[in-house]
Amino acid sequence: MGVSVKVEGLRDLEAELDKLTTAAGKGALRRAGRKSAEPLAELMRQGAPRDEGDLEASIGVSTKLSPRQRKLHRKTIGNDKSAIEIFVGAGPLPQAHLKEFGTFAMAPEPFVRPAWDQDRKALLDRLRAALWDEVQKSVTRAERKAAKAAQG
Repeated sequence: MGVSVKVEGLRDLEAELDKLTTAAGKGALRRAGRKSAEPLAELMRQGAPRDEGDLEASIGVSTKLSPRQRKLHRKTIGNDKSAIEIFVGAGPLPQAHLKEFGTFAMAPEPFVRPAWDQDRKALLDRLRAALWDEVQKSVTRAERKAAKAAQG
């Protein structure tokens, strides 16, 4: 199950990203994504059931998945080489989804959905600000580097 979010009004940001190399742009996107998503991960940790100590500790923000998660993951970005994916949630623990959704013998103890519902609007605001900040820093670094290379 995936969640789609539509963000409008980022043309100026895209124009700034075009000034960067693909690697520099992806780095800026990754840094902004991690920074923006960390408060969501913290809300998930706070809401995670306490009887499973590993669950709370496994919740994090990353661009990587475990081998099992990679096998089950459907990429939604297609073949766009400049796109990135940021994952927020529990690590590769088998009980994470069972706690969230429950089973026939166990009531659900949701911790992901309540955190998402509480934080999604703030997350987008944080992401917008962090993207501008990171992209501006990267553009400034690239301009400085180009000026230094031109001098000598």
